[in-house]
Amino acid sequence: MQGRGRTPSLIAVLLAAVIIGLIIAAAHFRKNSDALWQIISEKCVPAMRQKGAPAPCAEVNFAQGYVTLKDINGPLQYLLMPIAKVTGIESPTVLNPATPNLFAAAWRERALLAQKRGAPIDDAALSLAVNSEYGRTQNQLHIHISCLRPDVRQQLNRLAPLLDDHWRAERLRNHRYLMRALTPAELAQRGAFIRLATEVPVARNEMGKYGLALAALPDGKLVLMAIERNWLKLNRGSAEELQDHSCKIL
Repeated sequence: MQGRGRTPSLIAVLLAAVIIGLIIAAAHFRKNSDALWQIISEKCVPAMRQKGAPAPCAEVNFAQGYVTLKDINGPLQYLLMPIAKVTGIESPTVLNPATPNLFAAAWRERALLAQKRGAPIDDAALSLAVNSEYGRTQNQLHIHISCLRPDVRQQLNRLAPLLDDHWRAERLRNHRYLMRALTPAELAQRGAFIRLATEVPVARNEMGKYGLALAALPDGKLVLMAIERNWLKLNRGSAEELQDHSCKIL
């Protein structure tokens, strides 16, 4: 009898998860999911080639294969995106060793926020994030360069002594994250996408389910954080939840 009672509840939970997934998908398709790609391919790249000026992008880096663009959300947020058409974290392109190391490039480009602000910004206030295939609205890979939430900063400071080069599970923003520490040199040597695919079991075949974030640790190292989509827990794999585009931390 007890088992029978649980069955309707389980069905209800699964049905709710399906409905939520459909609502999210509907919201996604109502928007122009190619808006960022159109800005890159139809405006920034042609403008740079024809006029030597990247507007509306902040930069078009042909040598490294990426552009940077001031996002419309927040006073300081920027996006770093590949010049090539790459839909997102699920694309096999991100695991190709010949693909530019976009996370390392995005961390270098964090200086854009200080330039925009007109004053220095401590690395402790900054972060990178890329959302899962299910937690984004745009079908062009884009890394958010923005401020870190103050409460997440406090959590990372507390966790810092426990973090090393092994992935460990911790909770941030009430979601399960896999986290590991690495140096800036290690990030430059091997990109975040490839690290996730090669170091986390089953991730390589399910990259689209993951969001990735990066932040600084008090000892000068960095922390790489991966969140996996989980419909039953209303988790879309949106690593951007760790960021605060209003930059209250400043």
